[in-house]
Amino acid sequence: MTITIRRSACAMIAVGALVGVPVLSGLALAGAPPSTNKHVAEAVEHAKEAVAHGKQGHADALVQHAEGSLKHAEAAGIKNPHLDEGVKHLKEAIEHGKAGHADVATQHAEGAVTHLSEVK
Repeated sequence: MTITIRRSACAMIAVGALVGVPVLSGLALAGAPPSTNKHVAEAVEHAKEAVAHGKQGHADALVQHAEGSLKHAEAAGIKNPHLDEGVKHLKEAIEHGKAGHADVATQHAEGAVTHLSEVK
């Protein structure tokens, strides 16, 4: 029985390859996380770094990571209300960070993390 199933699977893959049907593409995506947009994932990581630096009082480093997060968030190319809110928080974090207000900038960076993490 097992051999028959294996042969059938191999035959399907071989036929799919000959015809040009991506038989295995669905298998690769089966275990993927809900948000597979790499830009969103990078935006979240940079926003988390911004928060970490902000908590240490490093407004300049917070700004650098918030700007990196903003670039990735804008490059995501999707419409999502959480993404929009995340972008707003990042812009506020950058503005306050440049003014040297690490505490307020950190609060906005945390808001960005919260919203960007919800992007599906």
